[in-house]
Amino acid sequence: MWIDHREGFKAIHTIPRKFNIAHPKTQRAIWGFDALADSTKGVRVKVQLGQVGDLPLSGIRVLELGQLIAGPFCGQLLGHFGAEVIKVEPPSTGDPLRVWRELDIDGTSPWFRSLARNKKSIAIDMRKQQGREIVKRLAVRSDVIVENFKPGTLEKWGLGPQELHKENPSLIFTRVSGYGQTGPWASRPGYASVCEAESGFRFINGQPDPKTGLLSGPPTRPNISLGDSVAGLHAAFGTVLALLSKQKKASRGEQGGETVDVSIMESMLNLMEGIVPEYDRKGKVRGPSGSSVTGIVPTNAYPCLPSSSTPTSPTYIIIGANGDTLYARLMHAIGREDLIGPLYAHNHHRVARQGEIEEAISAWTSQRRVEEVLTILESAGVPVGRVVGVKEIVEGEQVKARRAVEDVEVGREGEGWKVKMPRVFPVLDSCDAKTRWAGPDLGAHTNEILGELGLDAGSIIQLREEGVIG
Repeated sequence: MWIDHREGFKAIHTIPRKFNIAHPKTQRAIWGFDALADSTKGVRVKVQLGQVGDLPLSGIRVLELGQLIAGPFCGQLLGHFGAEVIKVEPPSTGDPLRVWRELDIDGTSPWFRSLARNKKSIAIDMRKQQGREIVKRLAVRSDVIVENFKPGTLEKWGLGPQELHKENPSLIFTRVSGYGQTGPWASRPGYASVCEAESGFRFINGQPDPKTGLLSGPPTRPNISLGDSVAGLHAAFGTVLALLSKQKKASRGEQGGETVDVSIMESMLNLMEGIVPEYDRKGKVRGPSGSSVTGIVPTNAYPCLPSSSTPTSPTYIIIGANGDTLYARLMHAIGREDLIGPLYAHNHHRVARQGEIEEAISAWTSQRRVEEVLTILESAGVPVGRVVGVKEIVEGEQVKARRAVEDVEVGREGEGWKVKMPRVFPVLDSCDAKTRWAGPDLGAHTNEILGELGLDAGSIIQLREEGVIG
């Protein structure tokens, strides 16, 4: 199917050989397509149905005002499933994540290219009044704002819900902060590491004191910004709920956008399983448990002989055989039938004998290479897996079979390079959600987006000269 550029449709975004079509009335991106340029006849486009228009969030415009991880991770999820995400960044520097950790040949972090995939970048200085006016105009044309500023910042700039709902009553505000928009801690800076500690998460991660069972020494930190990503997941979920609520209101002829209030601390608290009710009803204070988990036996990391592929490094495998039947299979597999019977029948029996069971398993695995352990336990139907690094991940057969890591082009086709990224999950079998482009260069879409707002070339040049845009 071919559509001529002159027939009312307009190309609103370009990446190498790829474009989006905007509907002539709504100006919202509805399809992705390949283009053949002809200067005398305009641009003809071959529509590839199913790339954008068929995705669950197609037609939704998200204005992303956040930076670093929590807000942008929410934006990444929404963008992957079809939302048009416009990322506002400060001119000159952009999102600080652009230069975090390892930098690529162009000086930009591959992590940023991954987290900002499928987004458009517009560079606006929100510290300037003119910049805030542009953001306000974009907000009026959007369905969702995602932000992770310190509570009160948008209100100070005249961009809070009370102000913007006057012009866009159905605008959804998704707000990510350390402790939420209300309460005595609302004004505190919200960093994931601190919020993880305040949620109790750090207290249960580390080595237990043999006498008290509580934390011995400093807690162990996961080597990722877990709190930010968990908050981003909550923010994306909350945004979709707010969109469903908006749809229901619209069916009743009502307006009114929701405010989605996401706290990093509360997002981590949401993961704490039975810790609060157990404390309330039994007075139990759960402490750390090293590489195992409190009250479930056996599930732990066990040492094996060095692997043939990594002969100088110790190798660990994880066994999860805490189901009653699985436990019996494990004991048969390692030749410890003496640890099967009424005294080991159910989990609470095994918890009382955890030391004995763990010692038996470790004695067996420590005399075998990881490949042998995996073969024996997989044959017995016992859940087991090797502790692996990123090299093993990208080369793994399951990852390759499911295309869980993808190669994404950066830069102009034929002149750029590819970056491996984890796909965005979950997989929906009813649509072909995919990475359409990598995180863009800073301000790559500034002219395009301002043009949509009706600014002419002279006005854009003047704003750039004044440092309002980049």
